[in-house]
Amino acid sequence: MKRNNKLPGKTIERLSQYRRSLLLCLAQEKTHIFSHEIAALLHITPVQVRRDIMLIGYTGTLRQGYDIRELIDLIGEIIDSQDGLNVAVIGLGNLGRAILTYLSGKRTKLRIAAAFDINPEKVDKVYGGVPCYPLDRLQEILEKEEVSIGILTVPATETAGVANTLVNCGIKGILNYTPKPINVPPHVYLQEYDMITSLEKVAYFVKRNQQPG
Repeated sequence: MKRNNKLPGKTIERLSQYRRSLLLCLAQEKTHIFSHEIAALLHITPVQVRRDIMLIGYTGTLRQGYDIRELIDLIGEIIDSQDGLNVAVIGLGNLGRAILTYLSGKRTKLRIAAAFDINPEKVDKVYGGVPCYPLDRLQEILEKEEVSIGILTVPATETAGVANTLVNCGIKGILNYTPKPINVPPHVYLQEYDMITSLEKVAYFVKRNQQPG
């Protein structure tokens, strides 16, 4: 089956989730899996799983389902850059350090190459194998390490300025964890994650489910 080379963002998100779940299955020595099993792991429908996997040009068998190793490798070919991409974390507060620690070493094709902060007590130290540099060396280090992706965890008041600097340094993608939305040129891919909005969404559904009737 022919692969769709222009996949929607939501499909890419699910493919990443599929891969994480499939890696866990592989670690348990499971070799094949059916769409309904993947769906149950991620709380989505089997139809959605089959649609996504058809989009990437892969088919399983009626008898055994999908070959887990083959599917993991195919998802890797689609999501990962062949040579890998370098990432920088800008802002090493509690959230920045948590993200750095969580991501470091999780994906061979995504390397956390550097971290930045303005606090002199944090710079020139190594966190999880990643050196932290002063923010005024941002352009120098990004160019030296050939960083393509920036993760923003700076205070909201600093978000726009740091984002502009990242764009001017040639960054191709930004993951914004700050509560301040930013604007970037069309050639820069932006993903913004608002934890307050996500928490309030959960709280709304908790409140609704607690209401009688």
